[in-house]
Amino acid sequence: MAGLDKIIDQIMEEARGQAQDIVKEAEEKAQALLEEAKAESEKHCAAILREGEAAAAAYESRMESSRDLKKRTALLQAKQELIASVLDRAYEKLCSLEDAAYFDFLARAAEKYALPRKGRMVLSAKDLSRMPEDFPGRVEKLAEARGGALLVDKTPGEIENGFIMIYGAIEENCTLRALFDSNRDQLQDAVHSLLFAEGANP
Repeated sequence: MAGLDKIIDQIMEEARGQAQDIVKEAEEKAQALLEEAKAESEKHCAAILREGEAAAAAYESRMESSRDLKKRTALLQAKQELIASVLDRAYEKLCSLEDAAYFDFLARAAEKYALPRKGRMVLSAKDLSRMPEDFPGRVEKLAEARGGALLVDKTPGEIENGFIMIYGAIEENCTLRALFDSNRDQLQDAVHSLLFAEGANP
């Protein structure tokens, strides 16, 4: 039996040696796999981080663009409101001119828009009642200078201010609101230049 025990011990010793080799090889493979997985994980993490940084930068850029757009929109709206307010005050001031200045303005408007043909000028009841005595004569002369004839109608029209020139079927609306509206773009540009030109006071 002693020989058998020796053989068994020898086999066990060889098995233990083989087992140690197998374990060592397995550990080395496991370590290699672990390091490979770690490297792959770090690579993925770096890629995710780069993507995250790029996404964050893109988001910040979008937010900055959005803020700039909102700022420009608010500034444009504020400018438009200010211009509209100036034009409204200008219209109110025009409507409230003293009689002499008011009818001088009407005469200049009639001179500009009168047609070289025979017609009549219709005023509001309020303006007929305060019209200077020389106004009808001034209107006739300026119409003649343009090759036409224009008489102030003694019957008031249903208008608030300004006048309407009637040439048969043709009507020239020269109420203050119509004159203002027809020149609104030009007036807005002029007000904008005065208010917001470089070097202008805020």
